[in-house]
Amino acid sequence: MPVVEIPGSKSITARALFLAAAADGVTTLVRPLRSDDTEGFAEGLVRLGYRVGRARDAWQVDGRPQGPAVPEADVYCRDGATTARFLPTLAAAGHGTYRFDASPQMRRRPLGPLSRALRDLGVDLRHEEAEGHHPLTVTAAGVEGGEVTLDAGQSSQYLTALLLLGPLTRTGLRIRVTDLVSVPYVEITIAMMRAFGAEVTRDGEVFVVPPGGYRATTYAIEPDASTASYLFAAAAVTPGAEVTVPGLGTGALQGDLGFVDVLRRMGAEVSVREDRTTVRGTGELRGLTVTMRDISDTMPTLAAIAPFASGPVRIEDVANTRVKECDRLEACAENLRRLGVEVATGPDWIEIRPGAPVTGAEIASYGDHRIVMSFAVTGLRVPGISFDDPGCVRKTFPGFHEEFGALSARL
Repeated sequence: MPVVEIPGSKSITARALFLAAAADGVTTLVRPLRSDDTEGFAEGLVRLGYRVGRARDAWQVDGRPQGPAVPEADVYCRDGATTARFLPTLAAAGHGTYRFDASPQMRRRPLGPLSRALRDLGVDLRHEEAEGHHPLTVTAAGVEGGEVTLDAGQSSQYLTALLLLGPLTRTGLRIRVTDLVSVPYVEITIAMMRAFGAEVTRDGEVFVVPPGGYRATTYAIEPDASTASYLFAAAAVTPGAEVTVPGLGTGALQGDLGFVDVLRRMGAEVSVREDRTTVRGTGELRGLTVTMRDISDTMPTLAAIAPFASGPVRIEDVANTRVKECDRLEACAENLRRLGVEVATGPDWIEIRPGAPVTGAEIASYGDHRIVMSFAVTGLRVPGISFDDPGCVRKTFPGFHEEFGALSARL
């Protein structure tokens, strides 16, 4: 029975880096994810004057509750959405002039609702080219606080950025949310803020964050549940195969572990214990209709195994997947069609007809790590699948192809 060690969670590592930088004292992060996104976040902190020590299995961050140590900085956020959204928010709580830019892919991704909310709180934030997109400059003078309205219908990261900012404001924040996707990611944020000494309360659509800052701590990063979805899916499509991921169990912070419930509904055997999760392929995969609004990062994983189901697989309420690293909904549809699979799409849904592909094709990655990792699972059942940009997995899992190759040999 393969037991697979998964790298640390990208979402948790990014939040932990923000919290550690904002906390009073030195924080140790145990088993953080080392990938292009998280290295980019750490590098951004260093550019802002924070001290970040990176050993193999632990990173240490010297917190600065007063904000960046330098009066001006130029920060390149690479492809990282958390870097591109969280670091300007962190910088706003300090004093100085900070310019942020990002890769062409990240420049295309929206930032507008967060920019508007920060401006409503009095932050001097200027977009240099397209409004609501990188590059941007923050002329920071601390944040007073108060009440703000936010539309988080495209990304829960806008709300997370404001929640993380709350304890660094002088009077605290009241954030009124008009729409919200990916709620489990917000729950991760609130649980982690608590671990760093800050409490968030919720009253209906309003999140209340008191001032008071954060205190440093030692924080262990749990394995990445989105990454685990590819390995669980690999077991589900392979009759008699079994995969166990330690460190992800009933107490996991990440909502994406909910993907195993989808596999269970399709016919896989699933066991979630306190400290581990196991999925076993039974040789049966049924079709289903499923809403994936809260676990949309695993939509491509399900799309990639859907052709092997006995009936249609319809995935609904995933409009926000169109503004990720690429338009994931269309990317999945396009690649499935290349493999000869019948697919229909709508504004926020995709329906995949049964009928396993018989020949491989080159998968168009669109530079998106999740497209490549998802269709690697399809490749377990379909010979001849290749990728136009296999290396884009470095964003979250640099060693993915080697690890997945070793797993498929064991399965």
